[in-house]
Amino acid sequence: MDLSGKVGIITGASSGIGWATALLLSEAGAKMVVTARRAERLDQLVAEMTCDAVAVAGDIDEPALPQHLVDTAIERFGQLDFVFNNAGIMNIGAVEDVDDESMSKMIRVNYEAAVRMAYTALRQFQSQGSGDLVNTSSILGMKVRPTVGVYAGTKYAIEALSESLRMELAGTGIRVMVIEPGYTATHLQSHWTDEQQTMLKAMKPVQPEDIARGVKFMLEQPPNVIIPRLLMVPTDQQI
Repeated sequence: MDLSGKVGIITGASSGIGWATALLLSEAGAKMVVTARRAERLDQLVAEMTCDAVAVAGDIDEPALPQHLVDTAIERFGQLDFVFNNAGIMNIGAVEDVDDESMSKMIRVNYEAAVRMAYTALRQFQSQGSGDLVNTSSILGMKVRPTVGVYAGTKYAIEALSESLRMELAGTGIRVMVIEPGYTATHLQSHWTDEQQTMLKAMKPVQPEDIARGVKFMLEQPPNVIIPRLLMVPTDQQI
C-alpha cells in the first residue's frame, strides 16, 4: 500500500520509536498528527517532517485527548487512515524498592490510555470501513524476567487486547497489529539505576529507526494481508 497521501496519528512521538516512525512515514508521503507531552520537542519534530503535520501536546492518559487527536486529523486532513498507538513508559524495580505510584502511572499510560486510544480510533475506522491500528507491545509482552513484572503485565495486556480486536474486526477492512521491540536504544531506560542498566550492557540495541521500518512494513501491506505481530530484537538478545 502506498502511504503517500495517507493520514495518521502517532502517540509518544517526542522521542525514540515514535519520533523515528513519524519521520520515516513522513518521507513516505503520509500526513500526521503527532502527540506527546513535550511541546517543544513536537515542534522540532514537525519542523523536520517533509509532509504536512500537526503537533498536539498533551498527556495521553488524559481521557479527552484521544478523541481530540482523531477530531484534529479529520478537521485538518479530512481523513484518518492509521494510528500508531505508541506512547509508553517503563518503570521497573524489586519489591522492596519499587514506588507504587510510579507503577500505577505506568499502568495508566501503557494500558488504560492505550485502550482509550485504540477504541477511539477503531470507532472512527468503523464509520469509514477501513483503517490500521498498530499497538506497541514488547518482547516483554511474551516473556518476563525478575523486577519487570508490572511493565511486562501492561504489554501482555496489549497483546491480549490486540489479538481480541483483530479477531473481532476480521473482514471489516480494519487491521489491528502489534509491533514487539526488543531492547531498543530509547529514553525508556534512561532513569534506571546502574545496577538495572547492567543487564542491558551486554547487548547491542536495535535503533528506533529499525522499529520504524517495521511499522512502515506493516502499514504497507496490501488490504488482503495483515501482519498481526512483528517481533524485532537485537541479534544477541537471548531473552
